[in-house]
Amino acid sequence: MPVLTRLIPSPVSVDITAGALDNLAGLLADQRISSSGRLAVAISNGSGAALRERLAPALPGADWYEVAGGSLDAAVQLADAMRSGRYDAVVGLGGGKIIDAAKYAAARVGLPMVAVATNLAHDGICSPVSTLDNDAGRGSYGVPTPIALVVDLDVIRRAPVRYVRSGIGDAISNISAIADWELSHRETGEQIDGLAAAMARQAGEAVLRHPGGCGDDRFLTVLAEALVLSGIAMSIAGHTRPSSGACHEISHALDLLHPKRSAPHGEQVGLGAAFAMHLRGEPDQCGLFADVLRRHGLPVLPDDIGFTADEFVTAVAFAPQTRPGRYTILEHLDLTNDQIRDTYADYVKTIGS
Repeated sequence: MPVLTRLIPSPVSVDITAGALDNLAGLLADQRISSSGRLAVAISNGSGAALRERLAPALPGADWYEVAGGSLDAAVQLADAMRSGRYDAVVGLGGGKIIDAAKYAAARVGLPMVAVATNLAHDGICSPVSTLDNDAGRGSYGVPTPIALVVDLDVIRRAPVRYVRSGIGDAISNISAIADWELSHRETGEQIDGLAAAMARQAGEAVLRHPGGCGDDRFLTVLAEALVLSGIAMSIAGHTRPSSGACHEISHALDLLHPKRSAPHGEQVGLGAAFAMHLRGEPDQCGLFADVLRRHGLPVLPDDIGFTADEFVTAVAFAPQTRPGRYTILEHLDLTNDQIRDTYADYVKTIGS
């Protein structure tokens, strides 16, 4: 009998170590990435620009492009600027916004992309999705998975701790997202990809159960690996279902309703995941989420990130509109604003103030 398998889109190299940037030039010289050394390096005027002086001597064939931010316009402008360069690959060096812009630009010009993350704010470092601001607010765009990923733990430790904690919220929200996927399977017959679900769930559990914190290299390694596995799980599934459920719908609603006040993505989805667990009638799991979020300095109540209870209730009611066709605990319960308000009051009692 033939052995039937499938090919899984994933990076050819993942380097998550202290001092990983010292090996970047050697990684980029890999024939699968760059045979000529002609590289387009996208950076921000923040963390990426600060590393340019250190890295430029080892990358003499690179051209450096400063990207204005994480908008669709900025990504298109980057792609247009790179068209005449005859590059082998694109390197996105910086935080999530720069990596997302570089992924989109690389896809637009048909080049492989290497992600060099300077923080661990969310699972976009290795996902097949670019989240970019546009005229309608914010959109998600399908792109190829990065061909390689570099995370230097020495650099991560120097990043603002809030943008490392944010990744914790994004990672553990996988557990809530998988619960929503399983609910949809039971209620609507939506097909589940078992491998993608297992990978995303275990990534979330590894972070949820780890006793370490943001100053611990072993914990940072587990967190970075979890974010990588989350991205690969989405590649396997062909969509964001393994890592996006009611938790992300609530976050998207906060982004759309309060674009100038929204908090980092991972903070919002972590809060959304804890609340979604309460909606599912799982007080123990909800309490565990809240305890872990608190231990890492992440929000468990909307006023922790500057939103009132009424604003949160409105966002939860609006959330299903952010992902039409997606079935989560929010669509399943279909609560009125008054019911959401009562449920939120119960949530506050469950987790303690």
